[in-house]
Amino acid sequence: MVISNRFVLAAVAAVAAIAAPSIAFAAPCGTITLGSAISFTGKYSTNGIHAKNGYDIAVKRVNEMGGVKIGGKCYNLAVKYYDDESTPARTAQLLERLIKQDGIKYMLGPYSSATTKAAAPVIEKYKIPMVEAEGASRSLFNKGYKYLFCVISTSEQYLASSIALAAEIAKKMGKKPGDVKVAMAFENDPFSLDVRAGVIDDIKKHGLKIVIDDKLPRDLSDMSATLTKVRALKPDLLLISGHSKGAATAGRQIAEMKIDTPMIALTHCEAAKIVKKYGGAVNGFLCPTQWAETLSYKGKYFGTAAEYDKLFKATYDGYKNVPYQAAQASAAVLVWKEGFEAAGSLDTEKVRDALAATKMQTFYGNIKFSKAGNNIAKPMVLRQIQDGKFNVVAPAKWASHKVVYPRMAK
Repeated sequence: MVISNRFVLAAVAAVAAIAAPSIAFAAPCGTITLGSAISFTGKYSTNGIHAKNGYDIAVKRVNEMGGVKIGGKCYNLAVKYYDDESTPARTAQLLERLIKQDGIKYMLGPYSSATTKAAAPVIEKYKIPMVEAEGASRSLFNKGYKYLFCVISTSEQYLASSIALAAEIAKKMGKKPGDVKVAMAFENDPFSLDVRAGVIDDIKKHGLKIVIDDKLPRDLSDMSATLTKVRALKPDLLLISGHSKGAATAGRQIAEMKIDTPMIALTHCEAAKIVKKYGGAVNGFLCPTQWAETLSYKGKYFGTAAEYDKLFKATYDGYKNVPYQAAQASAAVLVWKEGFEAAGSLDTEKVRDALAATKMQTFYGNIKFSKAGNNIAKPMVLRQIQDGKFNVVAPAKWASHKVVYPRMAK
């Protein structure tokens, strides 16, 4: 009977870890609770869990360093989570619950642009500030929202650097950019469509030629129709964006169908753990990232990007590569810490104004918000999978390795 009770207690504790705040008291500090409706189930669950891990490790670090200090008082941070099931309508419902029933006055974002789009009108309605780290759609920042702040680069930048890289390689090989054929397949969601918009702009800028422009199927479980066309038309560059599930499907089916396109770029490589799943078959894939552990970023909470990477891997099992989704989630928590202290108050309007004036250096990069609320101080970088490692290859300013072209699957 004793063993049975232990199992019951363990189960209750596991449920409470998701449903209740994660609190680390250090008396006599009070508590500031941040709220988040985020994806623990559904198609965005992989990245939702990465983001939660990022939030939690930053909350722990802030509390270890003395918490938030306001007017001679100290406060520990905590987070109240609900699972939005990867459904935008559910995100909006849960934010209403967090605000009206739980009394939460400060928010961390959900995962994905689609769910963040559902969240934004709610926080505007109640004038509740949100610092988000996972909604990159540029359309979030042309609506005039005053309470939405985002630490990441916007989505049109994600795959754009691969276009410039393809044009540069073509010139070195004595070809014209117009000779470079591009195949594209994108999920029909706000994030991926914005990624596509940025790609189209850069294709026009560099003069490349589009030969395939497909939408991925809704469930993201089969892109063989697109890959059959790729095999027939032999493009020089294949671009895919479909969050983690789309990246996993792409890695699997490109391997199964033996697609030998010389340059392949797709979003969410690390989050989908495609190296662990498909090994040498994804060698040479190009992967845009908001952050990399090799970059020379540094801040007072986690030290360097490399030091954050080391701590995260030591804290959470199973990570060969730290997803940028986790790193940027941690950065959002740090913005809240700085915002509260800069405001010198817990008043939501004073805190909102302090957030708007944020200017800080972190392990994740520099953070400074435009009037629209997006971060204008940090670039995207492009990594290539080289013998199982993610190495920065573009832009040249940040590159740690030379790009391998054509890619060589193993």
